Amino acid sequence: MSVLLVPDGLAGQRLDAAAARMTGLSRSRVEELIGTGHVLLDGQPATKSTRVSGGELLEVTIPSGGRSVQVTPREVAGVRIVHDDADIVVVDKPAGVAAHPSLGWDGPSVTEHLAAAGFRISTSGAAERQGVVQRLDVGTSGLMVVAKSERAYTLLKRAFRDRTVDKVYHTLVQGFPDPHVGTIDAPIGRHPGHDWKMAIIDGGRHSVTHYDTLEVFRGATLLEVHLETGRTHQIRVHMQAIGHPCVGDPLYGGDPVLAARLGLDRQWLHAVELGFEHPGTGEQVRFSSPYPADLAHALEYFGEG
Repeated sequence: MSVLLVPDGLAGQRLDAAAARMTGLSRSRVEELIGTGHVLLDGQPATKSTRVSGGELLEVTIPSGGRSVQVTPREVAGVRIVHDDADIVVVDKPAGVAAHPSLGWDGPSVTEHLAAAGFRISTSGAAERQGVVQRLDVGTSGLMVVAKSERAYTLLKRAFRDRTVDKVYHTLVQGFPDPHVGTIDAPIGRHPGHDWKMAIIDGGRHSVTHYDTLEVFRGATLLEVHLETGRTHQIRVHMQAIGHPCVGDPLYGGDPVLAARLGLDRQWLHAVELGFEHPGTGEQVRFSSPYPADLAHALEYFGEG
């Protein structure tokens, strides 16, 4: 069970919308949990249309067992194939799409899109994430690579493990990080009492994030981030830890009022570049992705300020 405090910025929103924003679950999954009594507000059941108030306690329980995870082929709008060959397929993933199906997520996924589009990918890995060697959060857009051959899967998994893959992100954060160039070295683990939230904790996994300032706006800073490690929610957790959460990320301290003003319903975080040794040719390859429309619009807002 996870217990979260409703931020003031989400006051007045419907329970299903607020819970989806706060937990990262799909809205349909939240509605299902509300319908089965697994979502409580201040200890009481509520309907999906109940309006939440700031400071209320949101309790969400995901029942264990009874559900299997399957890859159901379905084409997903907005998924762009950046590169395709016999060994790999590089995908530009839009926000709102998971890397692969999982319990608690009923929305679209990259692996389901690839299956529907006729891509034959590696059979290595668990059934629902075969070929997946890296993952992006549902709310994070940008580049990810999927292995098509078994050799590619093995070599790419090793490359990510050995940290020889160059993963470059851009993120818009609140405020002005000081110093403007820095490294965050802090262990990340599962947040106590939260099924899907991460935190900096003693005994967590070694996590290192390097950042550099690209542009300073009024009230926000655009950063380039290089990940030395690849932990779940790493950038979001580390940015919150230094007091500069990602814009549009209420789960990790982002101001929901600012997100609403910008028209953002997810964190401003984009995987802009991905570089690695090609598992088939041995050559260094590099791919890039432009900002999607919602992130570009938010930048324009700050640029006009």
